[in-house]
Order: sequence, then structure tokens, then C-alpha cells
Amino acid sequence: VQLVESGGGLVQPGGSLRLSCAASGFTFNTYAMSWYRQTPGKEREMVASISSTGLITSYADSVKGRFTISRDNDKNMLYLQMNSLKPEDTAVYYCKHPLNYWGQGTQVTVSS
Repeated sequence: VQLVESGGGLVQPGGSLRLSCAASGFTFNTYAMSWYRQTPGKEREMVASISSTGLITSYADSVKGRFTISRDNDKNMLYLQMNSLKPEDTAVYYCKHPLNYWGQGTQVTVSS
């Protein structure tokens, strides 16, 4: 299993970013997938998850209405569209396979 995140960066408050996760080494369209994030000194928290078909999604209360998780099963890609970003969204973002495989993470920094 390989998961490679990209799309992080520095953005001003109120801005947007789209994270991507390229998945390989497993049958992507048979697994639900998730995005997590972590800040120094804190445990990783789940941000959003999506069913294998993409029809069912769930979000942490802190990002509901601002973030959208999606997937392209033809391309083996997972996405996280982040809008109306806040400084408290600053973290390393990871995509996660349900059997506890993780990508290397991508840094998102929200600052003016």
C-alpha cells in the first residue's frame, strides 16, 4: 500500500486549498478512506471520511460546511477541498487506509 499526499502549502485565512492523495498497491474502489490531521503535541484527529463508492461522507464538526472530501475511483485518487481556512486548520494532513496505512503527510499552514 502506498499513499502520497500533495497540495499543501501556505494560505491566508479565508483562502482555499485542495489536497490530493494518490493511492496504489490495493484495490482502491473497495475501501473507505479518510483524511486526518495532526498538530505538534496533539494526537491525529479525523477530518473527513468517505465510503468506497463516494456516496457517504462524514466530517469533524470543526470542518463541517468548509471541507469536502471526494474520490475518483478511476484514477485511484482521494481529495480534500478546504475552503474558508482558519489558522486553527494549520496541521499536517494525512490520508489513511482503513487497515492503518498512512501517507507521509502534507503541511497546511494558514497564516496572514
